[in-house]
Amino acid sequence: MTEEMLSDRIAGEPDDGFCARRGCAGDCDDGVSPSVFLPARIREKVHNHPCYSEEAHHRYARMHVAVAPACNIQCHYCNRKYDCSNESRPGVVSELLTPEGALRKMLAVATCIPKMTVVGIAGPGDALADPARTFETLRLLREARPDIRLCVSTNGLRLPEYVEELCKYGVEHVTITINCIDPGIGEGIYPWIFWKNRRIKGRKAASILIEQQQRGLRMLADKGVLVKVNSVMIPGVNDGHLEEVSRAIRAEGAFLHNIMPLIAEARHGTFYGVMERPEPSHEALRSLRERCAVSMNMMSHCRQCRADAVGMLGEDRGHEFSLEKLKPWRWEDSDFGLRANAHQH
Repeated sequence: MTEEMLSDRIAGEPDDGFCARRGCAGDCDDGVSPSVFLPARIREKVHNHPCYSEEAHHRYARMHVAVAPACNIQCHYCNRKYDCSNESRPGVVSELLTPEGALRKMLAVATCIPKMTVVGIAGPGDALADPARTFETLRLLREARPDIRLCVSTNGLRLPEYVEELCKYGVEHVTITINCIDPGIGEGIYPWIFWKNRRIKGRKAASILIEQQQRGLRMLADKGVLVKVNSVMIPGVNDGHLEEVSRAIRAEGAFLHNIMPLIAEARHGTFYGVMERPEPSHEALRSLRERCAVSMNMMSHCRQCRADAVGMLGEDRGHEFSLEKLKPWRWEDSDFGLRANAHQH
């Protein structure tokens, strides 16, 4: 990790204030923006990315395109749903998109929400489990709107294979979900992974996943990609281990650590939900984030968005942009289509 990365880990310090006056749904810092302390290169990458900058989430919108249905690992806290409009959590979407559908939706959203600066692929499965769909989507989006930031979320299992291709399409922000660095803990979170055409279980599966995650993180950091690490706080499983995770990911070059509370409602159908694994209290989550902030820059404004979220954080407008509602919308009539037609003629 470079000296610059070590010294510039300040995009979203722990918060104590409430920013309702700015229309935000959650707790946010109201003091001096920490981004003023970042070097210009880093500041340019985060100033309008609402997930990487606490300040930016008050001003800019994002959207997720649900083009990645497959997943190559199973997590005890996850149950993917592809046609659900009633739940607001990761892994849930109302409809799946083709790469062409993602492009169409992005152009419509960009026309209606000019402050939309980021398009991400965050599921409902893993972005790199079906790389052909993901990279075709990135190609189409990059060609149509080179000004919009592209980002990808992944469990990291196949990340080292695709670092070069991610950089090829100008992906400067990658989120890796890392819940542990100890295979003994990992085998209690991941019942299996699908690796090299085989389903692998237990400690061996966790060991392979952890090794791939750390390797991918190092490779991205060496390329100058800003890496956010998501970790799910699971009481009784990894809550006493996440401080160690925070120190480890900082050493490998991560820019930001986002510790999220376990969502374990039985109605969601997850293993932890059915087994009545308790969710962490707000105070326990806050305390853990504060302890981890000693060694790592922490994100504290995450809304645990759906994989098809659209709009400002905490204000999902995805229902406004279903494929059915986009049928009357014509790309040729948008600002981008008109400019493209004018350029061609």
